[in-house]
Amino acid sequence: MARPSVDLVPADTPAESLTHNTLNGVTGGIWRTCREGRPAVLKLLAPPGRPGPTHWAGSTDPGHWNYWRREVEAYRSGLAATAYPGLAAPAPLAIDDRPDGTVALWLTDVPGRPGTTCSAADLGEVAGRLGAGHARWLADPGRTGTNRTPGWLARDWLRDYTLSRPVPEPVPWEHPVAVAAWPASLRAGLRRLWQRRHAVLAATDRLPRTLCHHDVWPMNLVFADTGPVLLDWSGVGPGPIGEDAANLVLDTFLDGLVDVALLDEVAAIVLDGYRAGLGRAVDPATVTRAVRLTGAAKYVWLAPLMLTRLGGPTGQTYDRRDEAEMMAGRRPVLELLVRWAATGLD
Repeated sequence: MARPSVDLVPADTPAESLTHNTLNGVTGGIWRTCREGRPAVLKLLAPPGRPGPTHWAGSTDPGHWNYWRREVEAYRSGLAATAYPGLAAPAPLAIDDRPDGTVALWLTDVPGRPGTTCSAADLGEVAGRLGAGHARWLADPGRTGTNRTPGWLARDWLRDYTLSRPVPEPVPWEHPVAVAAWPASLRAGLRRLWQRRHAVLAATDRLPRTLCHHDVWPMNLVFADTGPVLLDWSGVGPGPIGEDAANLVLDTFLDGLVDVALLDEVAAIVLDGYRAGLGRAVDPATVTRAVRLTGAAKYVWLAPLMLTRLGGPTGQTYDRRDEAEMMAGRRPVLELLVRWAATGLD
C-alpha cells in the first residue's frame, strides 16, 4: 500500500504498511511509523464513499456494525482502555480530524510478540481475561463511565454482520470441487446450518448479553511483557456472551494463519479459559452453548459463499491459499462449526 501523505508522515520518516482488511471501506491504511520521535501506529479512517464491496462499506449510522467513526469514539471516550482490565488497548497519542474528512488515529506501537505466533496456552490466557472482562458487563452491556449508553456502540453487530454477507442463491452444494474437498455428511450439515440460519440467530438473541469486542483473533493481539494487548476497537458494542470466545477459536484457523492441527486443542482451552474467566456469573452449560451458537451464527454464510465463488475471485483478505487448498484447509473448522450448531440448537 502507498505511504501516508507527507502531511501525515514526512517523506524522510519510515512508514511500514501493516496487514489489514483492505476490503473494508472504513480503513484507509495502517502504518508502523513515528510521531514526534517515538514509535507509533497510524490508522487512517475514511468516511463512507470509498470504492469497494458493498458489504464492506462504511456507514454514517452510529449503530451500524461498520460505523466508520466507532474506533475513534472508543479511544476518545476511554472505553478501549477500560473495557477489559485484563486486556490492555494501545494508548492513543492523538486523534486528528483532517480537512478531507478522514481521521488520523495515532496509537502507541506496542512491543511484543505478534498474535500470529500464539500458542494454545496464549489463547487460553486471552480467553480467561476476556471472560473476566465480559463478567463485568453482564448487568448492563451498554453502560459507560457516565452511566449513559453511547449511541456509537454497535447496535446488533452479530446479526447485522452475518446478514450483510452476500450469498447468491441457489448455493451449488454439489459443485465438483466441493464434492472432492468435503464429504457428503459435511455438505449436508453445512446446508442444514444455512437453512436454519435465522433460527440460529434467534437462539443467540436469548443468551445473556455483555460488551463484546467483536473481532478478537490473532491479528488483533500483541503479547507484550505486561500481558496481552487487544487491537481494533471498531466493532465494540453489546452482544451475546460467547461470541468473542467463539471468534477467537474460529478466526485463528479460518485464514490459515495457525496450523489447523491445533484446532481441537485451542477450542478446548479457549472454552475452559472463558468459562473460568466468567466464574459464577453464568452457569458453565450456558457458556458452552453460547460459544457454540454464536460461532455458528457468525459463519452460517461462509461455506455457501465459498461455493458460489468457486472459479472466480475469492475476496479473501488474509488467506493466500489457492482454491482447492483453501477448501481442504477449512474443512476441520467447518466440521467444528456444524457440530457446534447441532449441539447448540438441539
